[in-house]
This record gives sequence, C-alpha cells and structure tokens, in this order.
Amino acid sequence: QVQLVESGGGLVQPGGSLRLSCVGSGRTFSSSIMGWFRQAPEKEREFVASMSGSGTSRSYADSVKGRFAISRDNAKNTVYLQMNSLKPEDTAVYYCAADRSGLSFNYWGQGTQVTVSS
Repeated sequence: QVQLVESGGGLVQPGGSLRLSCVGSGRTFSSSIMGWFRQAPEKEREFVASMSGSGTSRSYADSVKGRFAISRDNAKNTVYLQMNSLKPEDTAVYYCAADRSGLSFNYWGQGTQVTVSS
C-alpha cells in the first residue's frame, strides 16, 4: 500500500518558520515529481511547489516565491517544504503529492495543518 505521511505543521506567529516533511512508503518516488499543495478554509486546493526526481527542476507559486523552499532526500523517500516569513494568508492544510500524471498527482497525503497567527 502506497502512503504519503506529512508532519511538521503547527501554530506559528507571523514572520516565523516551519518545515514540513512528507515520507513516502510502499514504493520509491526517486524518479517522480513530488509537490506540495494547500487548501485554506472555503477555498480550492492550490499548488505551492514541486520538484523533479533529480532535483534539477523546481517550481513555486508566485505567492510563496522567495519565502518557501522545496527539497527532497531520495534515500529517505522524503520531500520537505521549508516555509519562512510566514504570513496569516499561508494558513491552510498542506498536502504532499507524488507521481505527477498530466495535470494531477497519483498519490496524496492526509494533510497537515499550518496556522499563522499572533
């Protein structure tokens, strides 16, 4: 059974940082594009960042460029999202995704809550 499990979410003050992790199991994702999405209350899920299997290609949503950084450790089947200079509008459930197929991904995690508030 293929699973993605996120961790690292929580409550942080504006301007603070968090690092999300997503560990895959059941298959290796070393050659797959992995990414992060988020969904705020009453909003649609939106793309945050993605990274190729080799690590040579990264993409970011305009809203997080310069503040968030995606990375991965293929030996650990893990993708990370370093989030700096967090803003209240970054509050959302963050989802890990793996193995992009067309415009979608074949595997999704259960999500981890990130709340940015003073």
